[in-house]
Amino acid sequence: MSTVHEPARDTPVHGEFDVVVIGGGPAGITAAAAAARAGRSTILLERYGFLGGAGTMGGLSTFCGLHAKVHGEHRQVIHGLADELLERLAKLDGLNEPHLTINDGILAQAFDISCYKLAADELVTASGARLLFHAVAVGVVMADSATDDRATIEAVLIESKSGRAAVRGRVFVDASGDADVAAWAGVPFEKAPHLLYPSLMFRINGVDVAAAGPAPWRTVERLMTEAEAAGTHTFPRKKPIVRPQRNPLEWRANLTQLSNPDGSAVDGTDVDQLTHGELQGRRQAFDAFDFIKHRTPGFGDSYIVDIAPQVGIRETRRVHGEYRLTEDDVLDCADFDDAIGVNGWPVEAHVAGTVEFRWQRRPRGYNQLPYGMLVPQRVDNLFVAGRCASMTQGGQSSARVTGPCFAMGEAVGQAADLAIAGDLAVGDVPVTELQRRLEQGGVFLGREEER
Repeated sequence: MSTVHEPARDTPVHGEFDVVVIGGGPAGITAAAAAARAGRSTILLERYGFLGGAGTMGGLSTFCGLHAKVHGEHRQVIHGLADELLERLAKLDGLNEPHLTINDGILAQAFDISCYKLAADELVTASGARLLFHAVAVGVVMADSATDDRATIEAVLIESKSGRAAVRGRVFVDASGDADVAAWAGVPFEKAPHLLYPSLMFRINGVDVAAAGPAPWRTVERLMTEAEAAGTHTFPRKKPIVRPQRNPLEWRANLTQLSNPDGSAVDGTDVDQLTHGELQGRRQAFDAFDFIKHRTPGFGDSYIVDIAPQVGIRETRRVHGEYRLTEDDVLDCADFDDAIGVNGWPVEAHVAGTVEFRWQRRPRGYNQLPYGMLVPQRVDNLFVAGRCASMTQGGQSSARVTGPCFAMGEAVGQAADLAIAGDLAVGDVPVTELQRRLEQGGVFLGREEER
């Protein structure tokens, strides 16, 4: 590959903060809010003009992982700042009641995307954190004291319409989803040889609710299965999701699966593959909608009202941390002494042509999330939270969803304050004090099954 030479330059410093959070998805939202409420000057950097991550820019419009099936009973197990966000959404009339999903095995909760954007804005800014939208992280500056074994980050480099700038911090939180900051800083990471397949969400409007019947999502799946069996149609993935939004005239649709020409999953860290995925996803969306419109009762006058601004990426880099959450941890409902939250979502593996679900093997229905999965190797002032935290592919196939990401973010926001207060590396934070703070804020750590 040919290269061009860029001359050295002095980069202006946009600001200096105690805590710098990169990425405004669920982990970044709660990390910034928690750090700011602990009294730390905090900035949240987001490349779009709104927060929410896959829930907004990916068009997901559903919170997965807020609940678990505990000894046969569906319960909300993600609390703390997540409760406040849900309350803000409810006040905006932007929150559905939880609904059963995945063969009626667990609850999820749909929301209005526009309301989520506003509720997230208000949660972060009311906490005292500063937002910087339209700012893309493009690199890091490491402190001069860096060695092969230990390093610290001095600043993250950003690009925006205002040009290139640096943001200095004392503690950094990589909530980018792709572990961008961690990778630039030299943290070991891995990518699976076969990544989970991405999707492109879209929404359908103009549904005749009465004609659609009580459970048209089952009708859609049955009709698609029958059409494939008859050989009249082929679809990119089995197990489609077509469910109503806050207003039942509008439905969300998760029907696509994005692949490269060789059949491999589109890699969200490869711009050429992302471009291919966007083009393919829009074509798949319209093809699937054409089938639904002409075959499903109640959808004859419907239309696509929105296609998500970006493909929804499920997996790219996963860092190596002090502990790696595994699939067995999820399925066996593992406990950890350094628990900072819980996860009750099943393993959800998006493989070629379908989705495979694997459920917990114990009736408790949730595993604890260890602090060690948020502490990356090598860099002393960096946390990684969200779908790029330290997990195996099987563990990540469960804990990557919204609920556990809320829990991870709130934990690292509080831990950042403790690290700064004690002048500690992030791996040396006193976990018992962190747990005390989290429980005081309403977080359920799974140390007892009843709240």
